[in-house]
Amino acid sequence: MTEQTTRRAPVVVAIMASMAMIAIEATIVSTAMPQIAAQLGQINLYSWVFSSFLLTLTATTVVFGKLADIYGRKPVILVGIALFLFASVLAGFAWSMPSMIAFRLLQGIGAGAIQPVAMTVVADLFPGNQRGKVQGYLASVWALSAVVGPLLGSIIIHNLPWAWIFWINVPVGLFAALGFILYLHEEKRARVVSIDVLGAALFAISISSLMIALTEMESAVSGEAIAALLVFFVTLVAFIWQERRAEAPMVAPDLWLKRPIAFANLAVFFASMSIMGLTTFLPMYVQTVLNRSPLVAGFALTMLLLGWPLGATIASRQFARLGLRPLMVAGSLCIPAGTCLFVLLNPSSSAVLAGAGSLVMGFGMGLLNIGALILTQESVSAHERGSATASNVFSRNLGSTLGAALLGAVLSYGLAHTTSGHSITPEQLRGLLNGTSAVASDAEEIRLALQHALHATFIAMLLIAMLIVPACLLVPRPQVHRETQEA
Repeated sequence: MTEQTTRRAPVVVAIMASMAMIAIEATIVSTAMPQIAAQLGQINLYSWVFSSFLLTLTATTVVFGKLADIYGRKPVILVGIALFLFASVLAGFAWSMPSMIAFRLLQGIGAGAIQPVAMTVVADLFPGNQRGKVQGYLASVWALSAVVGPLLGSIIIHNLPWAWIFWINVPVGLFAALGFILYLHEEKRARVVSIDVLGAALFAISISSLMIALTEMESAVSGEAIAALLVFFVTLVAFIWQERRAEAPMVAPDLWLKRPIAFANLAVFFASMSIMGLTTFLPMYVQTVLNRSPLVAGFALTMLLLGWPLGATIASRQFARLGLRPLMVAGSLCIPAGTCLFVLLNPSSSAVLAGAGSLVMGFGMGLLNIGALILTQESVSAHERGSATASNVFSRNLGSTLGAALLGAVLSYGLAHTTSGHSITPEQLRGLLNGTSAVASDAEEIRLALQHALHATFIAMLLIAMLIVPACLLVPRPQVHRETQEA
């Protein structure tokens, strides 16, 4: 970055706007989608509206990180914003569920360019000992979006055409793009590097196949899931072969296997798996087993959104003094500690205990994520920073997807093998959530089955969370740079 012409404050505002656009999209769509699906029909495709976005986001993150290292951050992030806004406009005109899914796939590609490259720009503009504060701001954006998104979605769906759920991105995206155009200036890059197109294609196909398989297996192991897994393994082998022979590999093994990056990404991967279990299953436990209202369940989950930015803020202010590795280790201890509180839950527990576990896990995630991201960026030179940042984002997204599939399978197994010998059907579970169970004794039996199934799920979460600790302990002590490297 050319500091003589780049104005850091307006660029940070543009980064926050672009990240808010992606963060709010996740929550605002989930709030409005039931009404949208009722109009579009084909409810059986409902889950793919969300899975399609995450699929292309995860599959393209690494590719765009590499392209940002070759062509510069500014053109890649502007292309990402343009794709995201174009897809948002089209989504507002969707006439069926397949068309909505197609436009969400395109949205995910745009987000795959924005998310890692925006965080790379922060690393380019701020030296290591100053970067944490800005990353803390970005963590707060995600936390605020999680609260504002559902409220905004509810307002729009009741007062405006549902298309505005997507069109609201347009002014935010244009504002962010204008900020990058006017205030972000890079030196011209003279690097001439061959693009590993085959490697990028094989990587995207491989990860997309894995995501499809995991999404399909959340409900049951099907022929489609097995076929997707076969495609994943075949393309993965082909991808590894291609990267070993490519002059400039899309995923450089020497970068991904660096000890700080490898173990930091592994820690983030396991942490994301654990947090996905929290966000998916804690509200269900509070609402069904503890028999509390959806509002109370929402408050228990909201404690995660208080703990996360709190941990991120402390990490951003203290890591230069305490060090990145100690903060990561502290975070790795908090996450299983919070999960232990979920394991202790029983039908007579207070919802406060659930909220406390959520708060502790969120605090640990704030410490861990900031530390892992900055450590990853500080472990490489400036011309590899985009790829390194993308590896961190990729690990986080893949962990979330794998966590949802694995923990969902544990829950499904528990519901199919209850202590009474009777499996719980989705219709019975839906009736309990909606308060429409016909007989009180049936509701009590379903609650007991859910207690056992969710307890097993929380134990699985704890086992995964415990793996974060050795991953962080194996991270070497990094040297945090105090001067910005030239990109």
